[in-house]
Amino acid sequence: MKKVLIISAHPDDEVLGCGGILSKYKDSDISFKVLFIGEGSSCRYEDPYCKDSLSDIKERNKFAVEALNFLGVDDVEFTNLPCGRLDKEPILKINKIIEKTIQDFRPDTVFTHSIKDANSDHRIIFNSSIMATRPCNRNVVKNLYSYEVLSSSEWMFVESFAPNMFIELSATDVKNKCEAMDFYKSEIRNYPFPRSSKAIKAHSMLRGTQAGFNYAEAFFLIRKFIS
Repeated sequence: MKKVLIISAHPDDEVLGCGGILSKYKDSDISFKVLFIGEGSSCRYEDPYCKDSLSDIKERNKFAVEALNFLGVDDVEFTNLPCGRLDKEPILKINKIIEKTIQDFRPDTVFTHSIKDANSDHRIIFNSSIMATRPCNRNVVKNLYSYEVLSSSEWMFVESFAPNMFIELSATDVKNKCEAMDFYKSEIRNYPFPRSSKAIKAHSMLRGTQAGFNYAEAFFLIRKFIS
């Protein structure tokens, strides 16, 4: 990995799914960029454009910048499409957003959502990512992975996320992931809710046991090109 694009439906998905590897490679030569498609907050309001909703969207974007800066990422892009309503947006529109970011940033590796997820926005982003990274002459993406999101992926009970790639994390990486998530003050709750430090650490330990590590972050390899 030299240039990595993380595509997220909402601010906080990137930390829950990839916060460990962002910590692990914070001081490396890898360049990271995070693209947020949806804003993540307006679905909680009957009127998505009311004053409180717009205030929450602005605040959540601020949380994302703070969390990612803490993890060493300063290349962040917000689209702010309506949360919970990505099915109302033309899929071509979302594809074009992702395609343009890929053309501008030119990542060799993309991390995106999983199709096996209880959140409909997450599944839409997966489908759009697949279309936007189709092999063609202009496609520079060689590695495509899905990540899991606690409080979403594990609740797709009919067909759960089944990782096939594990990246070892240190205790410090897990701590940094939890602290990055703490910036999202509106999204964290007390254990046993999945978006809590205790649950994040426990899940990192579970994924670690699957690969012989103390801690790990888990992914699903969708596609890998080797030349």
